[in-house]
Amino acid sequence: MGRKRPRPPRNDAIVTRPVPAFDWIGHHADLTPDSVALVDDGRDLTLSYRDLEDRVRRLAAWLRDNGVGAGDRVAFLSENTTDTFEALFACAKLTAILVPLNWRLAVPELEFIVNDCRPGVLIYEDEFADAAAALDVPVKLGLGDDYERAKAAADPAGIEPVTATHDDPWAILYTSGTTGHPKGALCTHGMFFWNAINIGHAVGLTSESTNLNVLPTFHSGGLNLYTTPCLHLGARSINLREFDPAKVLDWLESGEVTHFFGVPAIYQFLAEHDRWAEADLTGVSSWACGGAPMPVALLERYANRGVVIRQGMGLTETSPTVFLTDLDHAIAKVGSVGKPALHTEIRVVDEAGADVDTDAVGELWVRGPNVTPGYWERPEANESSFTDGWLHTGDAARIDEDGYVFIVDRWKDMYISGGENVYPAEVEQTLFHHENVLDVAVIGVPDERWGEVGMAIVVPRDSGLFDGDQLLAFCDDKLARYKIPKHVRTIDELPRNAAGKVLKRQLKEMVTSDRDP
Repeated sequence: MGRKRPRPPRNDAIVTRPVPAFDWIGHHADLTPDSVALVDDGRDLTLSYRDLEDRVRRLAAWLRDNGVGAGDRVAFLSENTTDTFEALFACAKLTAILVPLNWRLAVPELEFIVNDCRPGVLIYEDEFADAAAALDVPVKLGLGDDYERAKAAADPAGIEPVTATHDDPWAILYTSGTTGHPKGALCTHGMFFWNAINIGHAVGLTSESTNLNVLPTFHSGGLNLYTTPCLHLGARSINLREFDPAKVLDWLESGEVTHFFGVPAIYQFLAEHDRWAEADLTGVSSWACGGAPMPVALLERYANRGVVIRQGMGLTETSPTVFLTDLDHAIAKVGSVGKPALHTEIRVVDEAGADVDTDAVGELWVRGPNVTPGYWERPEANESSFTDGWLHTGDAARIDEDGYVFIVDRWKDMYISGGENVYPAEVEQTLFHHENVLDVAVIGVPDERWGEVGMAIVVPRDSGLFDGDQLLAFCDDKLARYKIPKHVRTIDELPRNAAGKVLKRQLKEMVTSDRDP
């Protein structure tokens, strides 16, 4: 008879001890100080890990000397700059919380966020000096010469390595606010860490990788796809001030970039550029997309050039990675966002919260260490957004027989026509295959007979040749009759938020008021 394996003694102190966050930049500054951490293309600035650690410690000292401590908020208002990451990691040294502000917002919208989170310090770019002056923040610091002088004069003595835990908030990222006021999603040190593991594992990031970031850094995508994962690994991230198709193609052809993540609109603009057909893109080993559904026609257009774009999905509240299609199935399961990331759980449920059958449509729920603990001072939103730790994403999804997930649409974008559910994303995918459709969004509009019917709002490639009736006829053998829009309208450009999602609320307001958004 075999001997029983002895159980290890229980140690409650170990079981309940908070997980430390550790000091990413300090570690790499000690281990590989000369390795490049960040490249700021807009300023022609390159920072090694030694440089970055010094700048982070000095900024942390300045923040400390201006009253910032554990739990205090630091607001940051600027277009893309590597200074954003200095501020992020300076906050980590103090267990403070960074609040990146969306520079595209109007002053009243910024005022709402500032009044909501009450930062003690605002760091801002000169371009937004007027907006900064209007915001009620006790201490303000302009980027550029003032910022550099403030850091140079600060004494970093006493700034210790990071002592935060995975449970401590590191940032508050305000949701896009497609309906009503934005909510501040708490993003903990643990969320940043687990996102770095989830996406780093999925796309094969190593310390030798080079990421090219063109997404705005006030958004989770710009912070975490893949700049912070690169900084966790000691790799390099190149940050562009703004998206410029020609400059992006320059970098992608340089042979230096290994990883690239974009939203569908970015891939569309690149594909429409004069240089795209001849561009040598072979140096990039990983291509991925998220933020909004990628048109299958666009995925196929890139695949025909040998570029396999892996489609993923995430939310601000999930830091953001939830899914990324594996390379082997990016084409075979075209339209899918793949299977859940390594350290993430998902369910697709009905209105009662019960799991739905294979291929049935339900709401996607997510749980894991990469999920926010809640919203800043929004108990009512926390109550309605979570069930037993599961985050309600608001996305309609289905899981096929192989376990691959397809995002059908947003629950709120679905409309009912003649008693049948219509998911606009499905209709949009069909319309994207028409040769004269550059961009398109479908919304439900009131109809006396059917309750609601679809309206296709189209950005044509050639407006002079566009024919709405012809477009609807194009759908005849591709969609059920109730799914085919009854109305077509053209527009010069679809309104989108920072994540690349179409602002359908604005389109509905446009239709209601008969004006352009």
